Amino acid sequence: MAKIGIYYGSTTGNTQDLADRIAKALNVASADVHDVSSAAADFNPYDVVLFGGSTMGMGDFQDDWETFIDDVKDADLNGKKVALFGCGDSVSYSDTFGDALGKIYEVIKNKGCQLIGRTSIEGYTFDSSEAVVDGQFVGLLIDEDNESNLTDQRVALWLEDLKKQI
Repeated sequence: MAKIGIYYGSTTGNTQDLADRIAKALNVASADVHDVSSAAADFNPYDVVLFGGSTMGMGDFQDDWETFIDDVKDADLNGKKVALFGCGDSVSYSDTFGDALGKIYEVIKNKGCQLIGRTSIEGYTFDSSEAVVDGQFVGLLIDEDNESNLTDQRVALWLEDLKKQI
């Protein structure tokens, strides 16, 4: 089995909860789940890297990602599989829903890694998102504030697909 590292930033706890849930489902040890507020950007031990972040306000990174994204820019992701996940508010911020994932994608897309875990935008209600590329989200997006009733199904489908790609 591929060695998986999970890196997340969380202000309200939603993205941390999502990271923990994903880690449990993928049998990722707690030592391989990293809060970006204190994590080193050493991705060498991992075959698969998952980045999780929430979109704050009008499309901004979660605070800890503001600094960590520079480390990702400098990191060697060549040959790795990378998946993205995160949280956003599709009602209050329908014009910037999930933009943080789109910003992470822009940083990693030319770093020699293989992006896995894209998801359909079907069933989501939003106006615009930087996380939509070629008609799909670049990763899993969850809206715990307005669509928590859909979280279990969205996570389960994403994990089912992700496991096939790992």
